[in-house]
Amino acid sequence: MTDLFTPPPADPAESLPLADYAERAYLEYALSVVKGRALPDVCDGNKPVQRRILYAMFRMGLAWSGAGGAKPVKSARVVGDVLGRYHPHGDTAAYDALVRMAQDFSQRYPLIDGQGNFGSRDGDGAAAMRYTEARLAPIARLLLDEIDEGTVDFQPNYDGSTEEPRQLPARLPFVLLNGASGIAVGLATEVPSHNLREVAAATVALLKNERLTDDELHALLPAPDFPGGGQIISPAADIREAYRNGRGSLKVRARWHVEDLARGQWQLVVHELPPGTSAQKVLEEIEELTNPKVKAGKKALLAEQVQLRQTLLAVLDAVRDESNKDAAVRLVFEPKTRTVEQAELIATLLAHTSLESSVPMNLTMIGRDGRPVQKGLRRILVEWIEFRLATVERRTRHRLAKVLERIHVLEGRQLVLLNIDEVIRIIRNADEPKAALIASFRLSERQAEDILEIRLRQLARLEAIRIEQELAELRAQQGKLDEILATPAALRRAVVREIEADAKAHGDERRTLVQEEKKTVAEIKVVDEPVTVVVSVKGWVRALKGHEVDAATLAFKPGDAAYGCWACRSVDTLAVLGSNGRAYSVAVAALPGGRGDGVPITTLIDLESGTQVAHYVAAAAGTMLLLANSGGYGLLARVADLQGRNRGGKAFLALAEGESLLAPAVVGAAHRHLACLAADGRLLVFGLDELKHQGGGGRGLTLIDVDAAAPLIAVAPCAEAVTVVGSGRGGKAKEETLRGAALAAHVGKRARKGRQVAALHKVLRLA
Repeated sequence: MTDLFTPPPADPAESLPLADYAERAYLEYALSVVKGRALPDVCDGNKPVQRRILYAMFRMGLAWSGAGGAKPVKSARVVGDVLGRYHPHGDTAAYDALVRMAQDFSQRYPLIDGQGNFGSRDGDGAAAMRYTEARLAPIARLLLDEIDEGTVDFQPNYDGSTEEPRQLPARLPFVLLNGASGIAVGLATEVPSHNLREVAAATVALLKNERLTDDELHALLPAPDFPGGGQIISPAADIREAYRNGRGSLKVRARWHVEDLARGQWQLVVHELPPGTSAQKVLEEIEELTNPKVKAGKKALLAEQVQLRQTLLAVLDAVRDESNKDAAVRLVFEPKTRTVEQAELIATLLAHTSLESSVPMNLTMIGRDGRPVQKGLRRILVEWIEFRLATVERRTRHRLAKVLERIHVLEGRQLVLLNIDEVIRIIRNADEPKAALIASFRLSERQAEDILEIRLRQLARLEAIRIEQELAELRAQQGKLDEILATPAALRRAVVREIEADAKAHGDERRTLVQEEKKTVAEIKVVDEPVTVVVSVKGWVRALKGHEVDAATLAFKPGDAAYGCWACRSVDTLAVLGSNGRAYSVAVAALPGGRGDGVPITTLIDLESGTQVAHYVAAAAGTMLLLANSGGYGLLARVADLQGRNRGGKAFLALAEGESLLAPAVVGAAHRHLACLAADGRLLVFGLDELKHQGGGGRGLTLIDVDAAAPLIAVAPCAEAVTVVGSGRGGKAKEETLRGAALAAHVGKRARKGRQVAALHKVLRLA
């Protein structure tokens, strides 16, 4: 008896290892997401859901006609037709795509004319689909008008009940005009929008001259053109490089003007925003800066938060959003007083809000070969030109076939009119008039059918004249179509004429200003004065005014003591090295002063979990430091190299397992050598010129040959002498200063073992 719970034996022909099946299934899913949802097509610039929406609306009779637009219908009706015929997914996805194609702040050239609430640039959502109405915009004709002229291939829809186009016969490169944004599996795309006239000019130039240089192409298409305007401040070289590689980042900022008020007052008005930025977002950022919240895990506001608040409130009195139907964007900023410098207010706002930001550019799309590839600007235009030439050729063949068929029919009618009496006699008397006509006049079946279906009114004398005129026109058309198909140059000229006509009909002026500017950097004015930075062993930091600070008189918390004191300037930097090799930086001006104990360094930087502070040094940005570890490796770096914008610091020194950092040593102008001391008493002195400046950090070079049993314990730049601190054979503390011949005995090449310091039984450090 067969066990019901035992599966039947697998057929070897149908079995597949689970790993292979999972790999194949995931690849099929990834390909479906890449090609079926997320990435646009280089040919028509649309994703499948957008293409299906446009095609469905075209078939519903919602296209713009010469006399005006069709009457809009409920969006719910459009979504229902799209889901039922072409797009077997959720209604939310289809409606969201429809809404985006109707938003003039999302697309440079909206393809759908929406009636009702379709959202706002401030993030307000569109009304439900039962409340809004939609129809195709006039420019959508450039995508759909040639759909029934044999221009593109069709494929069965998801259930085989009807067909849908693989691409739309786009008359312009819509992938550049409206751009695209999407995230697939392992791929993403961020194509910015562009100006129609500029794209058309660049395309025409490439059609006329395939050897057009990159500089000439860039002159015709200098940069993206965003729906909301704004200003691109990136250098032209950076934009050109992004277009060449198909990937890059553009710096953009808002545009503004100053309005003068009564009694010398003024206000700053922002009227254009960068892409991805809304008035609501800017207001929220200013609210967060002026009324900061205590961060999670902290008991009070951070020093940076307090400083930013003071900086902003010193120049800004009020901000309000006056955007309305007459002004899509109108953000008004009132200065604290009329004496505030306009440039200072503008720089503060640009540095701390989204009024200046970056826009990614990632020109990844589905190519003509069906593969997702990141393409440069030239390749995008070349592939689209190939598609358009093939489309126009197919359209021409379709039109030529129609013309030839019509000529054939008219030639049959012309023959009838010359022999009308005989034709009437044959039709009246023959049992099979169609066959009789074919036999008598050598007609084709198509001509015979037309004659049998002809109306009596079409047998008048005037009809013969009309047939002659129409035949003349059709033969002229045939000649033009034959020329286009026979001559590649004529085909290109036809495409150029159409592009130029479309650019004239639908083009507009550039909205985004392209003008190079320096990126705004937040500058906090600090009085340059002498200060002394004091750091305790437990990490409490403070800055005391002046350099006349007696370290012996400083007080610390119980159980704490001094780690170090540095006489520097208020504009200098406190560099902090973590036990994991990360470098952190704190502006000396941000350190608390006064008579207190200061603040813990952990309130000024964000240490990684399990990491401790290893060492500190406060100095000017140009100060050269020697950074070394117990494994015998070291490098030269400036204080400026350790600086970073983030509280979390940056990875700088590479440490192997078991290695620890040594205290940084300041390298002065008089120093010519470097002394390295190992735990077993070996001392090696070599020239500093054997080391190199490594501003990016790393592991460094080998300073002295050491091992785990006798690691490197101290390094010190030196000039004429080296002082070693340790103890004699009796254990008594002792210092040994080496100079002249005694020092020369320890001089060697970098990475050597060095020699024992004979006068000391045990070594501790270098003085």
